[in-house]
Amino acid sequence: MPSHPQTFAAGVIASPVALLLALALLAGVPRDASRAGAAEPAAAIAADDPVPPAPAPRWWKGNLHTHTFWSDGDDFPEMVAEWYRTHGYHFLALSDHNLVQQGRRFDKEAALVKKGGAEVVTRYVDRFGSDWVERRGSGADAEIRLKPLDEFRALVEERGRFILLPAEEISDSAEGVPVHINATNLRDPLPPAGGRSVSETISANLRAVEEQATKAGREILAHLNHPNFGWAVTAEDLAHAVLERHFEVHNGHPAVNQLGDDDHPSIERVWDIANTIRLVALGAPPLYGIATDDSHHYHGRPSGARPGRGWTMVRATHLTPEHLVRALRAGDAYASTGVTLRDVRFDPGTRRLRVEIEPDGDATFTTRFIGTLRGVDAAGSPIDLDALPAERRKALGRERRRFSERIGEVLSTVEGTVAEYAFGGEELYVRAVVISSRAPDDPTWEGQKRQAWTQPVGFEPPSPPAR
Repeated sequence: MPSHPQTFAAGVIASPVALLLALALLAGVPRDASRAGAAEPAAAIAADDPVPPAPAPRWWKGNLHTHTFWSDGDDFPEMVAEWYRTHGYHFLALSDHNLVQQGRRFDKEAALVKKGGAEVVTRYVDRFGSDWVERRGSGADAEIRLKPLDEFRALVEERGRFILLPAEEISDSAEGVPVHINATNLRDPLPPAGGRSVSETISANLRAVEEQATKAGREILAHLNHPNFGWAVTAEDLAHAVLERHFEVHNGHPAVNQLGDDDHPSIERVWDIANTIRLVALGAPPLYGIATDDSHHYHGRPSGARPGRGWTMVRATHLTPEHLVRALRAGDAYASTGVTLRDVRFDPGTRRLRVEIEPDGDATFTTRFIGTLRGVDAAGSPIDLDALPAERRKALGRERRRFSERIGEVLSTVEGTVAEYAFGGEELYVRAVVISSRAPDDPTWEGQKRQAWTQPVGFEPPSPPAR
């Protein structure tokens, strides 16, 4: 039986039998049959549907820095995505070096086993099946196909629950140091843009990302990776690359010098110095911070860059690349290594920043409100290199200035699961860091505690930077 009532061409006279048949058909057709295939009305959608018709903003958990066999990771991309999907994540950016996971590519099975261990292929076949795993050749010539993102995403994505984002770690260099920028939700791979200086190289790559976003008509987020890796990017570099709005305040790789040392500031202090220089000297907006895994190793490698160490919580109505990127750009996100926030709000009318923390068993919480007050010296003082021995000059690398301890000072400390800060009028900005008494499940360094970092607020919106 047809699913729609029959229609009759104008000017054609139907026989009595045909008319009776038509009436009978119409009598058995539901009133809404003409809308067959249309979406159900909102009232008919289940209350627990993962895509409700009018969703309220909620927190989505994700990692924006991830490696696989496509570059220097040690597992298949489907296996990496499956790990995050089954560990409570909602989104994952697969960001291999200087490429996007696309095209047809076979790698030597022996090389994959060398990177991922003797069982890496067996685990892959056990999880996704021999019909999925593509192999060719035999013996020393045996190869396995690395599936592109557009091909395997259907196996792991879940509507309204877990999505994958195409990404690339643009791995550039300048002045003899690495300069790495992640571009998330890009369409095509971007070659490193290069530049004469670190700051110029950051800016050149950001312009390339913006150009693709404009041409492709898509939301693309760029963020600077691990500034202290190789002591590469100083606070001054980061401050002057004013097109950059996001950077990794936490990176879970053990080799990125997260805590700094006697000659270099910690990543968190780099954040405060860069933001103070931007607001005082450059009239530029501050940087927002994210946390990532920078995961490479998925098989328990000692001292490896393992998954689950740092993530970003993004508040948005919908789990789509566009909504996530827009929320990140608006600063509606926080970085975490294990602390969960129920809410973080800044009221521009009352000038109050309020943080509500999700209880975690018997853990206790300390919230530090950190900021820089007006009138601080943002220029710093030059380091007298001539007065230092050669080994100290070498250890300093690209560091050339020391900055006031009044930059990024603790303005208030609050204990408990609710913390609030009232602006007094002299703050350039304020951000919060929440510290738990509990250690992370897989700490990166000895003595590490679970933390969450909120974005700087309360700053005066500067004029757009010249391009």
